[in-house]
Order: sequence, then structure tokens, then C-alpha cells
Amino acid sequence: MNDQVMLKGADSLSPIALFLQADIVVKLVMLGLLFASIWVWAIIISHGRRMKKLSNETQAFEKSFWAADDIDAFHGKASKSDLPAAKVFSAGIAEWRRSVKARVSDREGVRSRLHSAIAVAIAREVDELSDRLNILATIGSVAPFVGLFGTVWGIMRSFTAIAGSQNTSLAVVAPGIAEALFATAIGLFAAIPAVIGYNRLLHLVGRLETRMTAFGDEFHMLLARELDQVAG
Repeated sequence: MNDQVMLKGADSLSPIALFLQADIVVKLVMLGLLFASIWVWAIIISHGRRMKKLSNETQAFEKSFWAADDIDAFHGKASKSDLPAAKVFSAGIAEWRRSVKARVSDREGVRSRLHSAIAVAIAREVDELSDRLNILATIGSVAPFVGLFGTVWGIMRSFTAIAGSQNTSLAVVAPGIAEALFATAIGLFAAIPAVIGYNRLLHLVGRLETRMTAFGDEFHMLLARELDQVAG
């Protein structure tokens, strides 16, 4: 008899049972957090794959650039690419062509404009790469509090049940407390991967930014040496 009661109690505390027996407010909290968790994993997987692909393509692009004999011919191919490093390269070439189109009288001004054009292109690409990471940061910081709201609501419901039945038996308060704690668990289930994924992806974006900055500096030095020959 006791074994049957224990099995029945275990079934009533299963995740599905906890969701079904929760009231509408806690159900909405659980569904919202579950959707946020799915969204988090979708961003982590898609963005992680994209960063890995961009890292490999950037490495290949740099090798092709330094092996190229004709910069203009290389630019003709790179201008059609959506690779961030290619866009940085195109921004530098575009400013170079505008600056040396006429007679160069201010070499320092040209160097400054080239540096600014490359730096702006890098900042624009990094901003685009980081665009969806703020979603992870938001979910990571907000989800625990949303789960806590569900917890507080569930506990309030348990106390209401105690007051209505005038019975402090564990059987009366257990369902409400269990669903309340389940809401907190779902909140943490969404928040923990979001925080870890945000930090990891932000690190990958930072590494790519460092690589683009290094390439931009080397490209700027190459153009500066070419400028000395043109101006000379």
C-alpha cells in the first residue's frame, strides 16, 4: 500500500505532471523559459558554426592575400565576398584609390584616412558579428528572475491552498512548492547555457577582431610604403 502511494506521488511530481497541474501564470512562465532555452541553443549552435567557418575562411583569405602578385586583380575577387576580412580589405582599397586619385600633397592625411577607413570597417564587422549575442546576455541575466517569479507565485498558491483547506499536510502544499521549484529549475536551465554561450562566443568574436585588426595594421603598413613611392 505504501509503495503504491509513493509511486503515485512520484508520478504527480514528474515534469509533465508539474506543468499540467500548475496554474496559468506558472504555465506561462514555464513555456516562456522553455522557448528562451530553445532560442539560446539555436543561437549558440548557429553562431558557433558561423564563427568557426569565418575563422577558417579568414585564415585562407590572408594566405591568398599575401601570396597575390596583383592587388587589383585580388581586389576584383575579394570585393564580391561577404567575409569580414575581405570587407576590411575593400574599405582600405577604396580609400586608397580616392586618396591617390589626384596628386598626393599630404601623406600624413592620407595615412590617417586609410587607418580610419580600416578601423571603421573592422568596428562595423565586429558590431554585426556581435549583434545576436545581446540576446544571450539578456536571457542569461533575466531568466533566473523570471523563474523566481514563478517560484514566488507557486509558493503563494501553496499558502492559499493551506488557508483554504486549513490543512498543513505536506500533501496539500507539495504540488504548489514542487511546481514553483520546477519553474526556477527551468529558469536556470535557460540562463546557464546562455551565460556560458555568451562568454564563449564573445571570446571567439574577440579573437576574430584581433585577427582582423592585425591584418588591417599590416595592410595599412603596405599601403603606407606604397604611398611613399607614389608621393616620392
